[in-house]
Amino acid sequence: MGAPPAARELTPPGFLQLAGHPLRWRLLGELARSDRTVQELTRLVGQPQNLVSYHLGKLRDARLVSARRSSADGRDAYYTVDLGRVGELLATTGAALHPGLRLAPPPIPGRPNGTKVRVLFLCTGNSSRSQMAEALARARSGGRIEAHSAGSAPKPLHPDAVRVMSEEHGIDLAGHHPKHFGSFAETRFDWVISLCDRVREVCPEFPGQPETVHWSIPDPAADEAGYPAFQQTADELETRIGFLLAAVTTPEEKP
Repeated sequence: MGAPPAARELTPPGFLQLAGHPLRWRLLGELARSDRTVQELTRLVGQPQNLVSYHLGKLRDARLVSARRSSADGRDAYYTVDLGRVGELLATTGAALHPGLRLAPPPIPGRPNGTKVRVLFLCTGNSSRSQMAEALARARSGGRIEAHSAGSAPKPLHPDAVRVMSEEHGIDLAGHHPKHFGSFAETRFDWVISLCDRVREVCPEFPGQPETVHWSIPDPAADEAGYPAFQQTADELETRIGFLLAAVTTPEEKP
C-alpha cells in the first residue's frame, strides 16, 4: 500500500476569525435584532465604550456593519449589520469545511394555530417608509403577517412612494392613507418597528409588551436625489423584511 495522502491544511476563513471574537459576535447579535447607537451597545454588552468602538471599527472595515448619522440627534450614529453579507459569508464558511454544510435560507415560520403575527411600522410622516414597509410585509409574508403603519405627524402619501412600489415591487398602495400612531394606542402588536430616528424618540408604549425594533432608515423625501432615494429605501426595506419574516414566530419563541 502506498503512503496515505497528505492531510489538507485548513485555515479558518477570515470571517470566522473576525466574527468569532466573543465581543464582536455579541455586537453582531445585538445589531441583528435592532439598529443601535454605540452608547446603547456599550450598555448592552457591559464593556467600555472605547473597546466597543474599536471592535465596531473592525466590523465596519470588513463591511459587516455600517453607521448612519442620526436624524434625531446629529451627535449620534446608528449602527446597522448587513445581514445579507453575513449570511453569504456564513454560507461560504460552512462550504469551506464541507459542501454539505452550505447554509440554506430558513423557511418562513407560521403560527401553529394559524393566527397572524401583528406588526406595526412607524415613521414620522407615515407617508413613505412605513407605508412601504407595511405593504411589503403584507405582500411577502403570504398572509402570515397582519401589517399596519402609522406616524407621529402624518402627512399625505408621497407620490414617489406609490410609484416605486408599483413600478419596481409590484404592489399597489391605492387605499393606503396616513394615520397617527395614537389611533393604535389600545391595539396589541407582536412587533413594533420604528423606521425613523425621530419617531423612535417619541414612540409610545403599546399594550402587551411587543418586541420593539429600530431600523434607522433616512427619509427619502428629504434626499436631494429624488426618486432614486425612494428606490434605495424600498430595496433596503425589501431586504430587511425578508429577514424579519424569518424571525417572526410565536411570542414564546422570540429571540
